[in-house]
Amino acid sequence: MTHSALALSLVESPYTIETGLVSLNKHGEELCGDNVVISQREDSVIAVLSDGLGSGVKANILATLTSKIAGTMLEMGANLDEVVETVGQTLPICKVRGLAYSTFTIMQAFRDGRVYMAEFDNPSVFYLHRGRVTSLPRTERDIAGKKVKECHFQAEVGDFLVAISDGVVHAGIGAVLNLGWQWPNVANFLEKAVVQERNAANVARRLGDICHRLYAGKPGDDATIVALHIRRPRHVTLAVGPPKNRHDDHKMAQLLEAAPGKKVVCGGTTSNIIAREWKTNLEVDLRSLSPTIPPLGRISGVDLVTEGIITISGTLEKLKSLHEGKGFGEVLTGEDGASLLAAMLWGSDEIHFLVGGAINPAHQNPELPLGLGLKEQVIAELTHCLEKAGKTVSVTLF
Repeated sequence: MTHSALALSLVESPYTIETGLVSLNKHGEELCGDNVVISQREDSVIAVLSDGLGSGVKANILATLTSKIAGTMLEMGANLDEVVETVGQTLPICKVRGLAYSTFTIMQAFRDGRVYMAEFDNPSVFYLHRGRVTSLPRTERDIAGKKVKECHFQAEVGDFLVAISDGVVHAGIGAVLNLGWQWPNVANFLEKAVVQERNAANVARRLGDICHRLYAGKPGDDATIVALHIRRPRHVTLAVGPPKNRHDDHKMAQLLEAAPGKKVVCGGTTSNIIAREWKTNLEVDLRSLSPTIPPLGRISGVDLVTEGIITISGTLEKLKSLHEGKGFGEVLTGEDGASLLAAMLWGSDEIHFLVGGAINPAHQNPELPLGLGLKEQVIAELTHCLEKAGKTVSVTLF
């Protein structure tokens, strides 16, 4: 990418639609009778939650067919009437009950704040506006024999949408709670959760944890939560390595200074360049000592200053661990540079690498691990890892 192309990419982006998903299987079942499909489009995010009739394998098949058909057709531009008709004609008939039945909730959140929802026989979606559950004007119409509720509205930055299957409102029924948790009580809980968390994944996780406890660890029904959070994109720009040509030092420093969001500098030489070009001081922070990761630094105006290739390699390993299913808190609890950088990158949406091509002779030692010897390879792996996590990544070479 050229310098001018990067500058254009740093213009304020449309809203980001952050997603969170938690599912609990009915106790004793290997498969969940609910299914969710989330599609990331250029202009929107489409989330389809389906709850199949009964539980176990049959319910899973019904729910999966419904969510896959609906998600794919909507992504290809089909209207709701076509989706519902196709689902009705496709689902297999349950021999026991004589029904081809699966509920669904469809949420499409556009990156300009517009939202479309369609609901059939699932609990109503919770719309949290400025931290409070807010009612929405729904219209009901008959589509292929099904009464479907629809809604169009304009959301704002900070709003949440939370869709659930009925296993959530049934949590605790006949045990901890005689009549189950019920929709108004879930709403009260969500109002507190969104204020404390401000994150879709954490909101879904907290709601799932409460459901699990209300079921005393043995869910009597499949329970699924899908959360969408409409917010501004989170940017991180990271400068690593000195440019091949010293005349580009100023260009790199300028781009970093003008970048939106958080700023990171990796590497001792790169840190000295940025401090010199910004006419400020570089300090070493000895409070961040770690047995494996070099200490942090401090530059006024930079959110994180770390050592170079050792820290970046450590960051890559931590991000790979997250991809392998290890929990965020389990992997990123440290105060070292690799943990802090991995947490910052994982929590961002748009990441811009400013990569200098000058060769550090110390990294050419043949006894060093391959990851330490080839900076470009580590950056390429890191880029792939972040893109796999749904981040938008751009790289400018100097």
